[in-house]
Amino acid sequence: MEFAASILVVEDDPQQVRLYAQALAGYRVTFVASGTAALAALGERIPDLIILDHVLQSGELGLQFLPRLKAVAAHVPVIIVSGTLDVRAQLAALSGPASAHYVIEKPVDVEELLRTVRRALDECGLPETVAELRSLEQAELIENGDRERLFTERLARQVELIRRFRTAPFRPNISQLAQEFGVDRKTIRRDLHDLVARGQLPATARPESDNAA
Repeated sequence: MEFAASILVVEDDPQQVRLYAQALAGYRVTFVASGTAALAALGERIPDLIILDHVLQSGELGLQFLPRLKAVAAHVPVIIVSGTLDVRAQLAALSGPASAHYVIEKPVDVEELLRTVRRALDECGLPETVAELRSLEQAELIENGDRERLFTERLARQVELIRRFRTAPFRPNISQLAQEFGVDRKTIRRDLHDLVARGQLPATARPESDNAA
């Protein structure tokens, strides 16, 4: 039972939308045509990845909306796609606290797009956040029982559960997972419940009993 990552594509060109629909058929993709619509979509559900075109519907510009998108979903990796940005603008898009992770130039090469999407999902976003938190813990000498470390370990567990659903058929065994992660079954149940509630795992991942799927 695999559960594909969710991608919000912000693009108003019908030809590009068709390209993305075909290339990203293995993912759960939502399409919107403007930055305004993207903000509304984020208000309903936070995706795992955002693909943001620069020139959008009604004269909106993706880079102008990027800080607003990151303010709502700071941990979500963003791929900027554009055929009009010069080198300086591309560097600006990749710089600062509200920056994108990658820039892809048009015309879009499908293989490059897929490689970038996979890398963004595997290495950026929540996995990146876990690495940063662990680095801070080490720098601040936070002890194992501290609330901050407990939060980081919980987030790390949830990232691993998401990864397993995306990379291979996986049915949760509560007792086995609890033993593997060194926590009680109640903790694993809560993790799965939270991930289902956020739309990051399918409803079938919420167990009814220790042996339920």
